[in-house]
Amino acid sequence: MKIIGLNGSPRRYGNTAKMLEVALETAKTLGASVERIDLYQYKIEPCVGCLSDDELVCKLPCKIRDDMETIYNKIQEADGIIFATPVYWFNMSGVMKNFIDRITVFENMIHHVGRSLVEGKVAGIIAAGNEEGGAMVVANLMITLNSMGFLIPPWGFAYYTKIGDALEDKNALYDSANVGVVIVKAIKRLSGEEWYTTDLPIDEIVNRVRNRISKMFEKDYPWRKEKYLYED
Repeated sequence: MKIIGLNGSPRRYGNTAKMLEVALETAKTLGASVERIDLYQYKIEPCVGCLSDDELVCKLPCKIRDDMETIYNKIQEADGIIFATPVYWFNMSGVMKNFIDRITVFENMIHHVGRSLVEGKVAGIIAAGNEEGGAMVVANLMITLNSMGFLIPPWGFAYYTKIGDALEDKNALYDSANVGVVIVKAIKRLSGEEWYTTDLPIDEIVNRVRNRISKMFEKDYPWRKEKYLYED
């Protein structure tokens, strides 16, 4: 079972990345193979709207040659994907929006092979930002991803709309961990396994994951400060 986490934040040490890491580590604890992709580290050009001219032109391989070629392959190999984004003006980040537009090629393959290439893949959603746009971002992504063919399980989202470290917020921690849990469970359920059970050691998982992630992200802020936050 392979689960990919897409980090749509430029802040690799920020709350979006932390919540995503909690979800991925929880999924890993439950037996999944996980990988995090920091979208800002890739060259992702905006969609040029081939579909509006001729719906048959929008297909794999995409006409735009950039780093999406690598990510397309990873998406096709994955059983589940977690979409994590900061809240920018009541919406997802720019790079996440570009990414969403560019994976239209998967859905539009229905005109070429008879089905969306992401049909039945399980999706989870994480949004973080100190404004009330979190629920709007989650709703936006839910509608879009489900329209593409993704399956979104019960409790398959988490959002944090406070100022401060999400790792210090119990609800943010448990909601993020639960995204990892339900994605694993949904993937297994599609294979015939029993749905969500109450015997998971969730407290143990969350505490272990939180401690590991706190140490991991300590080194990322100095890197960004040196690169972007210096004074002339």
